[in-house]
Formats: sequence, C-alpha cells, structure tokens
Amino acid sequence: MTDDLLEENTIALPEGYQTLNWFQGFGRQIGPLYERIGDDGHYTRAFLVQEHHTNGMRNCHGGMLMAFADMAFGHAITMSVHRYWVTVRLMTDFLSGAKIGEWVEGTGEIVGVEDDFFTVKGRIWCGDRTIMSGTGVFKALGERPSK
Repeated sequence: MTDDLLEENTIALPEGYQTLNWFQGFGRQIGPLYERIGDDGHYTRAFLVQEHHTNGMRNCHGGMLMAFADMAFGHAITMSVHRYWVTVRLMTDFLSGAKIGEWVEGTGEIVGVEDDFFTVKGRIWCGDRTIMSGTGVFKALGERPSK
C-alpha cells in the first residue's frame, strides 16, 4: 500500500469504464474515479472503495458518498448542456453501506429546469443494492471548453 494516490491504477475495470482525468485538487483526494457512457448517451460514474475512502468501521465514509453523489448527480448538467455547474442543494438518504473492494456506481437524471437551475434525481448503488438516493439542485454556469 502506498500513500501516493496518483499511483498507476492496476484494477481491471468493468466493461466500458474509463478513468476520469481528474488527478488534481479534490479529485486527487477522492479518486480514482471512473465513467462509462453508453451508446444512448447515458452515463454512469463509479469508484472502487479503497482504504482512503473509509471510516473507522472500514466502510466507505459518508462524506465520500456525498462527494460522489454530488459529482455523479451534477454531471447530468454537463451531459445535457455542456456547462460548468455549482451545487445549490444536495439532499440524500443513506440506505446501505459499501465495504472496501466494492464497486460503487451512480448516475443522475434531470427532472426539472427553471432558468439556469436544474433539479436532478440520482441513485448510488453497489451491484443490485441501492446505497443512496437523493435529489440535487444545481446552477449552470459558463460553457465548458470542447475536448
């Protein structure tokens, strides 16, 4: 085990997943993070629970799940209108936990838009088990540069 969170990732990723290019700032602290985009444009974000994600009971820390929900739910705005966004409100229900070695996935769906405010419904899960559900309100900002 190393303390270098940027060490090369050697896990076998589930089909279709790629590593997110977010290795600085907060992304460095909570990563590595992954994303899969289907042929229909629907996205799923994910992470493998590792030691640096855990609490004192060796389960995924609730703060990690909240941070992941924020970026998994909010990404719906990026996918829809290709703009930066900030979180106005994030409300979640913790329904279960995730242990070291479990693959956590999440996504969001826009359910309402008013001016530049987007309401998103989201879900976080491990396999068939929902571990968190929630809603968020996000404010869209400036356009993201093209890749």
